[in-house]
Amino acid sequence: MRTTSILLVVVLMVMYAINASATRCGDSMGLQLWHTTIENGWEPIVNINDEHIQELGSWAVLEFNKHVNCTVKFNKVLSGRQQLVSGMNYELIIDVTHFGGEDGNYKAELYEQELTKKRQLLSFTKVK
Repeated sequence: MRTTSILLVVVLMVMYAINASATRCGDSMGLQLWHTTIENGWEPIVNINDEHIQELGSWAVLEFNKHVNCTVKFNKVLSGRQQLVSGMNYELIIDVTHFGGEDGNYKAELYEQELTKKRQLLSFTKVK
């Protein structure tokens, strides 16, 4: 019984490692992740320059950089919308600079629950 449990844990760890492989620079992260499909309750973020919104954008870029083979630099959040749930869902359009100096925009989907200090990056995709 104990050997079976250890084997199960090893198999699960290998499966996780395969699915958590790094993404190439410029690729989208999150195609396999949860995406919000409910349009009801979404509202535009009125003050996009709010310090908290800009900090969320910076955090999303840092999280993205943890999972890619290159680094992008946060410039600013350009626009976004939010949805109140058991926390807050955000869709942010973020201006970044790639390592080579090229600017680009990405759409970050994230969830934040301020009460528990929980944040989760759900997806980060290049805007064409």
